[in-house]
Amino acid sequence: MNDQLSKEDMMTICFSHQKLLFHIAFGITRDYHLAQDVVQETYFKAFRKMDTVIDDAKLRSWLSSIASRTAIDFVRKEKRRNEVLEMDITYQEVASHKNVEEEVNSLLLQKEITKAFGVLNANQQSVLHLKVVEGMKEKEIAETLHLNQNNVKTVLYRARKKISMHLAEKNYA
Repeated sequence: MNDQLSKEDMMTICFSHQKLLFHIAFGITRDYHLAQDVVQETYFKAFRKMDTVIDDAKLRSWLSSIASRTAIDFVRKEKRRNEVLEMDITYQEVASHKNVEEEVNSLLLQKEITKAFGVLNANQQSVLHLKVVEGMKEKEIAETLHLNQNNVKTVLYRARKKISMHLAEKNYA
């Protein structure tokens, strides 16, 4: 049969088994479009290996076997692809949710810290503002406010402690 089977004969045989191949593919994939893809892939595999067909009587089972294995491969690939997509989506949702949640918490904390400035006296507010907002070092703050550098450190310590206590009362610490 090897020498007698032409590509045209093989195409005729494949198309005569098209309904069977589709039924097998659909039974495994449970997806109309995926089953069509499986049948097409079955044709390609059959054409590539048509020289291995020895017995005409076994042609139907040979094509059925190719369709079954191809459908199973497609389902496995689809499952892996969906798992990867689901993991990506889940990771992105979690990352996005976490980022949004962190951002909201950060904004709330900033607002609460701004409010907490109100519990500080004017001297503490000035020193802390120069340190945190302006980014000045203790020595620069001391020179700017005409204070002793150790005094600046003490004022910063007390201001931070007061803000920390205020935030702890508000359950932010």
